Amino acid sequence: MAGKPKLHYFDGRGKMESIRWLLAAAGVEFEEEFLETREQYEKLLQGGSLLFQQVPMVEMDGMKMVQTRAILSYIAAKYNLYGKDLKERALIDMYVGGTDDLMGFILIFPFLSAEDKEKQRAVIVQKATSRYFPAYEKVLKDHGQDFLVGNNFSWADVHLLEAILMVEEKKSDVLSGFPQLQAFKARISSIPTIKKFLEPGSQRKRVPDDKYVETVRRVLRMYYDIKAN
Repeated sequence: MAGKPKLHYFDGRGKMESIRWLLAAAGVEFEEEFLETREQYEKLLQGGSLLFQQVPMVEMDGMKMVQTRAILSYIAAKYNLYGKDLKERALIDMYVGGTDDLMGFILIFPFLSAEDKEKQRAVIVQKATSRYFPAYEKVLKDHGQDFLVGNNFSWADVHLLEAILMVEEKKSDVLSGFPQLQAFKARISSIPTIKKFLEPGSQRKRVPDDKYVETVRRVLRMYYDIKAN
């Protein structure tokens, strides 16, 4: 019997968090090895575990997978969260791609200066409420179904809920003008595997703090400043 997937990353969200979300949604237990020192990272590099010299890296089904999108696609396909045909898969890819774009504005947030954080907070809310959330609101309203694609729970739903909660951390009432997304959030959050992941004590990571930022900078030797979008 194959062992649990093993995730190699920092003890924080970053690009690994969506992988944690998708595994949890599929009901898959996983282990984590947290990078805390430069030496750990260099050991992975020297051992040939990081094909493109970067994390996230996931050990699963005899593979050492890198590239976040490839990892997510594999998990989605393996656990029937990737649609029933090519058309549905294309729609899922499209929606996930849009959500990824929104998440990109959020992922850099912890690494910004205090001044740039306030600017970026405004950017995140503006992008969410003027570009991304209206699109998903329209999709849900037009087809009148519970899920984004094929009226079946998919990777697209998991990814969107993750993004919604991330934006709500920046502005708690951000969904006030989006009734379809409010209902969507409630539905997806009540799915047993998702509900379990949202409970205290799960492997879902907290909002990135200064310790997380310092660890990432030290391990990856990030000596440069990240600027707001």
